[in-house]
Amino acid sequence: MTDHSILADSVNALRQARVLCVGDVMLDQFVYGDVDRISPEAPIPVLRVRRETAMLGGAGNVVRNLCSLGARTHFVSLVGDDMAGREVVTLVGSHPEVDPALVVETGRQTTIKTRFSAGSQQLLRADRETTVALAPESLSAVLDRALGLMDKVGAVVLSDYGKGVLGAEVVRKLIERANEADRPVVVDPKGSDYSVYAGATLVTPNRKELHEATGMPVDGDDAIVAAARHLIETCGIRNVLVTRSQDGMTLLTRDGEVHHLPAEAREVFDVSGAGDTVVAAMAAAIATGTPLTDAARLANVAAGIVVGKVGTAVVYVSDLLSALLSRDLVGDEVKIQAREAAADQVARWRHKGRKVGFTNGCFDLLHPGHISLLNQARAQCDCLVVGLNSDQSVKRLKGDSRPVQTEISRATVLASLTAVDLVVIFDEDTPRELIAALHPDVLVKGADYTIDKVVGADLVQGWGGRVVLAELAAGHSTTATIARMAG
Repeated sequence: MTDHSILADSVNALRQARVLCVGDVMLDQFVYGDVDRISPEAPIPVLRVRRETAMLGGAGNVVRNLCSLGARTHFVSLVGDDMAGREVVTLVGSHPEVDPALVVETGRQTTIKTRFSAGSQQLLRADRETTVALAPESLSAVLDRALGLMDKVGAVVLSDYGKGVLGAEVVRKLIERANEADRPVVVDPKGSDYSVYAGATLVTPNRKELHEATGMPVDGDDAIVAAARHLIETCGIRNVLVTRSQDGMTLLTRDGEVHHLPAEAREVFDVSGAGDTVVAAMAAAIATGTPLTDAARLANVAAGIVVGKVGTAVVYVSDLLSALLSRDLVGDEVKIQAREAAADQVARWRHKGRKVGFTNGCFDLLHPGHISLLNQARAQCDCLVVGLNSDQSVKRLKGDSRPVQTEISRATVLASLTAVDLVVIFDEDTPRELIAALHPDVLVKGADYTIDKVVGADLVQGWGGRVVLAELAAGHSTTATIARMAG
C-alpha cells in the first residue's frame, strides 16, 4: 500500500497550481423524478419530474475538478450562440478561480447531454450537439487565446471529447508551443490516432481507449504495459497513464519505468467523470513540480474518492487530505466536513435510501439539553447532520464574549457523539444556505420555536420533507452555565 501521508504536502501545494485547460465544454443536464406507472401510449415508463440541475461537462468538468483542488485555471473552449451556451458562460462565471476565454460561434449547437433518472436508475440519456468542424475563424480564435495564456501557467490540459475544439492542427501547435515554453502537457485523448498528440508529456487513456488506439490486447498487466509502450514508441508520447477501473492505474514512463497502482475505491457509486478527475489531479500536481509518479498516486487516490460519490462529482482538497491522513480511503468516519464535501456525503446516503435529518446551533459548552435535542433529532432519521455556527457567527449572535470554545473544539465534541453523523460549520447568521445545499428530509429544532419561525422550514416542506419540534430538557442553558461559573 502507498504511504499516503507522505503525499499530503503535495496536496497542500495544489492551491499554488496554475493550469491552462483547452477542450470541448458541454452542458450536463440532470432530470430526476419518480416512476410509478407505464405510459398508456407506449411501453415506456412515465417519469414524474421532481428536480432538474445543470453543471459543466466535458472539459468543463476538468475545470470543475481543478477548481475544487484549489488550482487557478485559464479555460479556453467554444460554445454556440444559444441558451445552452449562455448557461455554460454563467456556470463558468460562478467559479472565481477560473479565467474564461470562451469563443462563441453563431449557428452552432452547444453540446448538451441530458440524463433522466428515477431513484438511482438512469433511464435515458439524450444528446444534442453539432458534429461538423469548427469555422476557421473559431479555430483561429481558440488557438490565439490558448497560445496567449501559455506563459502564465505551470501545466496545460487538452481535454479532447471530439467535438471540434481540438482539431489536429490546433493540438499540434499547442503542444509545440508548450514544449518551447517547457510546459508539461496532459492529454485526455479521443479517437484512435494518438500520433496527433506527439510531444505530449502524458496521455491518460482508459483500457478501452488504449485498445482502440493500438489494436492490442489489454486484458492484464503485461498486455497493458505492452500496449502503452507501443504508444510511446510509435506516437512520440512521453508517458502513458492507463486508467483501469477496478484494477487501478498503470503508469509507464519514457524511461521504461512501470508503476501499477491498485484501485483505491472502497465503494463505487458512479464512475461518471472519473477520467476528468484524474486529468485534473495530474495536471495540478505536475504544475506545482510534483514528480510524475507521485502525481499519479495522488490522481489514483482522487479517482478512488470520486467514484464513491454520486453523479458527475469532484474531489476537494479536504477529501484528499482526509484520505491521505487516515487509514480508510473514503473517510466515512471523518465527521467534520466542509459544505461541498458534506453535500456529497448526503448524496451518498440518499443513494442508499437513507433518510437525512438536520439540526443546528452554536453548541457552546455542550449540556444535557443539547444531548436530548440531538438524540431526538437522530431518532427521526437514519443519518443526522449538525450545522454548527462558526466562531464569527456566534460572536454576532451572542456578543463578543462568546463562544467560550472555538468552532473546532465544538465540532470535535459534537463529532464524538454517536447520535451525530456529520458536522458542518457555517459562517452565516442562519443555516438557510446550508439547508438548501444539503436538502435534508427532516429538519429538527427545539419546541421553543414554532414551525413558522424555524429557518429553512419552508424549504424542507417545499420539497416534501418534515419539520419536527423536539421537546426541551428544562433547566439547561449555556448562558446560565457561564453565569454560574462567573459567580
